[in-house]
Amino acid sequence: MRTCATEFSKSILLLLFLLLLAMSFSLMIGGFSFYPSELMTGLSAQQLFILWEIRLPRILLAAVIGAGLAISGVALQSLFRNPLAEPGLIGVSSSAAFGAVFVIVLGGALWQEVAVWQISVAAFLMASLSTLLLYRIATRYGHTDVALMLLAGVAFNAVFGALTQLLIVFSDDTQLRSALFWMMGSLANLSWFSVGLVSAFVLMATMGLWRLVKPMNAFLLGESVSLQMGYDTKWFKWQVMGLSALIVGVSVSMVGVIGFVGLVVPHIIRLWVGADHRLVLPFSALGGAILLVLADLLARQIIYPAELPIGLLMALLGGPFFLMMLISKRNGYSKALSSVQGKGF
Repeated sequence: MRTCATEFSKSILLLLFLLLLAMSFSLMIGGFSFYPSELMTGLSAQQLFILWEIRLPRILLAAVIGAGLAISGVALQSLFRNPLAEPGLIGVSSSAAFGAVFVIVLGGALWQEVAVWQISVAAFLMASLSTLLLYRIATRYGHTDVALMLLAGVAFNAVFGALTQLLIVFSDDTQLRSALFWMMGSLANLSWFSVGLVSAFVLMATMGLWRLVKPMNAFLLGESVSLQMGYDTKWFKWQVMGLSALIVGVSVSMVGVIGFVGLVVPHIIRLWVGADHRLVLPFSALGGAILLVLADLLARQIIYPAELPIGLLMALLGGPFFLMMLISKRNGYSKALSSVQGKGF
């Protein structure tokens, strides 16, 4: 028992060190680079402004949103009992983006000025609605049809994507630029207020999901087993859907759609530590933070002086990874089928 606790502590410290290292590199590297010697001897007013008002809020927000998206991926995968469930793949992110764009384009008819909290509420409500509908469609008698879930996710992405495009048709130039921002994802030009707001919601949702790690472990064995163990599965589902939608909704409302973080990170973490959510959840949070901080650094540098949208970059990185997962599952199925046929069944 003491050995397991020691290994856990070492692993957490390793991930924390890697996160601090990634944040340090991202802080110092850019169009205006900083060197350790400059940090020690003092910075000019311009350098301090770039460091504290532009780069540091962006890096912290990348870490918080990366952690939140990874955690929401873990939660949804436990709910659907499948590692392929991810907010972007099953339509949660696209529905949240539709809610945000809806308020951006049509909110002016209801309010004189559209506020960030109104965009966040709309994104959260649409993310919650799509998660609920998806669960209703894909689950029957306590069993989730994974193929049906993915097909429904494709349909959700198509429908909400088309509705978003329809809103863009009726938008003016200012609304069009804002809508494209939400669709492609960007961490640029965000304030300390944005960091505080997103951090508060992600922390609140993470604490709520952390209370559910034992029901998550039980739910992996099936809904009937969870009931026999004394867990309220209906309340568990509502909490997972609501808290996951809250994370995705507030993230999309601030930085737009960023996909595949909730797919890639939990999958790698499970290969490392196993399926116990008491380990998967905190490790995925740190892994998601590291991934998005490094991805944001790459997005800023890869086509400098221009900037590649972070959502586009994650799609380019996550798409091939998703295909690899599908091919791996197919090969595993083919080997199992060959084994059965070889035994004469």
